[in-house]
Amino acid sequence: MNTELVALGHRVAGAAFGWLSEACPYFRMPPGPVADIDVGESVKPLCELALAGSLAVRESVTGSREAQIAPELVDFAWREFGCGRVLLELQRRSVAETYPMETYAPFVWAGLRHPELDELSAHLAGLRSTQVIEQLPNRLLAVAAAQRVIGLPETLDRRELTARTWLGGRSEPWTVDFLTAYAVTHTVFHLTDWGARPEELPSPLQNYLHRWLPAWIEVYREAEQWDLVGELLMVDLCLEAPSHPVGAWVALAGAQRADGLLPYGPVPAPRRTSEAFRNFYHPTVVAAIAGTLLVSRGMAELTAVSARAGVR
Repeated sequence: MNTELVALGHRVAGAAFGWLSEACPYFRMPPGPVADIDVGESVKPLCELALAGSLAVRESVTGSREAQIAPELVDFAWREFGCGRVLLELQRRSVAETYPMETYAPFVWAGLRHPELDELSAHLAGLRSTQVIEQLPNRLLAVAAAQRVIGLPETLDRRELTARTWLGGRSEPWTVDFLTAYAVTHTVFHLTDWGARPEELPSPLQNYLHRWLPAWIEVYREAEQWDLVGELLMVDLCLEAPSHPVGAWVALAGAQRADGLLPYGPVPAPRRTSEAFRNFYHPTVVAAIAGTLLVSRGMAELTAVSARAGVR
């Protein structure tokens, strides 16, 4: 890690947060009753916006502009969710669904809580059904991570779930495909709390990723799949000893537009935010998080190097 790469992370994150801030009107919840809310169209984008903001707040390493924007994004998303009321209603309507709790977790990181939602979540965590949720293992790891963040009893065996994931099985690396690669990234994110606990990723999986992650990054970099490249670079930052592939970071920064938008793939995005939002907000969220984590890990490593040099 060097100061130039940290500066690049600042630029990537700062530009991405700027675009997300300008795009806030397109993240708004639609008017109407909670029963009519489309989770994929409305809840998911707001949750991901809050995640980017809350991680920047948690890491506290952004520049002055991003330091102002990040909490504003979290507060904006929280207000759109009625300061937790919408999530409470969604959870009450569908007690078996886990997405309201998962959506709530980034706000808890930022110090925002809703007492009734806390009470309902604690009650649901005590049900037998919580221990037998029928979802894919990497999705269940998201539930376990949310339980840990919120402070609920952990009802799922993370070690057993990890072993059942594609990554946990240390599958043949050449069998990875586009969707599996995303499953790998989220397995790592949920196990490490988005890089806060790299030691929670078992050593055999760290070794596996050290060996094969560079190849996957290069494959998808050549294909210009920037959303996935960004997530794979985030995986590297969630390891105990990141490799910091400079070439991939430079390529990602080069793909980012001057206004901060990161294209999903090789197809250019429309210039107008209103037209670009639906298909391109996610890679821009990825750019914001990836840049933030790069700065955080980079500054920590540079500080450690300086401290060791001082000891000598």
